[in-house]
Amino acid sequence: MKLLMTGTAGFIGFHLVKKLVNLGHEIIGLDSINDYYDVDLKFGRLNETGIEPNEIEYNKLIESNKYPNYRFIKLNLEDNANIKSLFDNENFDMVCHLAAQAGVRYSITNPHSYIQSNIVGFLNILEGCRHNDIKHLVYASSSSVYGLNTKMPFSTQDNVDHPVSLYAASKKSNELMAHTYSHLYSIPTTGLRFFTVYGPWGRPDMAYFKFTKAIFEGKTIDVYNHGNMERDFTYVDDVVDGIMNIVDSEPPAGNNEWSCEDPGLSSSKAPYKIYNIGNNSPVNLMDFIGAIEKATGKEAKKNYKRMQPGDVVSTWADVDDLMRDFNYRPDTPIDEGVKRFADWYRKYYKV
Repeated sequence: MKLLMTGTAGFIGFHLVKKLVNLGHEIIGLDSINDYYDVDLKFGRLNETGIEPNEIEYNKLIESNKYPNYRFIKLNLEDNANIKSLFDNENFDMVCHLAAQAGVRYSITNPHSYIQSNIVGFLNILEGCRHNDIKHLVYASSSSVYGLNTKMPFSTQDNVDHPVSLYAASKKSNELMAHTYSHLYSIPTTGLRFFTVYGPWGRPDMAYFKFTKAIFEGKTIDVYNHGNMERDFTYVDDVVDGIMNIVDSEPPAGNNEWSCEDPGLSSSKAPYKIYNIGNNSPVNLMDFIGAIEKATGKEAKKNYKRMQPGDVVSTWADVDDLMRDFNYRPDTPIDEGVKRFADWYRKYYKV
């Protein structure tokens, strides 16, 4: 199968592309390599997949020196003309769209970047799918869409009309846009609401990464809401296995039992589906910090603070439908996952 995979210089995309090329899929990876966080880490990920950083030029396809079935292109999602040209020239079977402007807090200070990347960029991906007979679009949504929901666990049958950040609103918009294209043009789409993903090669803007860095450096960590928070932490390999099962399965078909009188919120008469992808086991923030302390062999200096704007107290993924439909079975214990991340951090940053 030939796939366009966006976000392959990113955390999840990097891990996913390594798994899929080893299974024999032909992949073109796409990423803008923006400076939202350390670009050297992004170049490091690309280098691990055989893409030489010094060969990267805008809108130039580069062949991997490690995987003969992998090529990469640096391209902005909002660059409609070149995105269209890529679709027209490469005849993809499927698209796995993981690229986006990420981050809840960053969306408060830099809102325009979310509209360009997450709205305009996603529209360009949808148009590429529409005009090129794409058999399945799998795309990243986020647990952030649950916003003010307090019912636990978060279910794809819950209403998500009350986001608390522009990032969350942009991801909810992606789900609505995908449904529209599924309905109008019969494009099978699967949206994945990612919960807190962690692991080696992770994002430096994430709390677990910041905590680990500060603990190794003997600096104080900020613990928001005085530590009274829970997250459905999900190890990256578990997430990647879940995505791979979806990629290798039949795309969604319309739900003939769907009715506007009693609508299911995760499916439709159109070939459209939404899933949570998480660990189905929330962990108290203080326990997670404890796992980092154990993995680093150092005690954290803690600065307890109030809740941040745009944040939520708890996340917890109901993944029963993903387990049923795709045999999804996350099984990495927190202590083991954190240890693997800490070991990678030591090696990569030479601490």
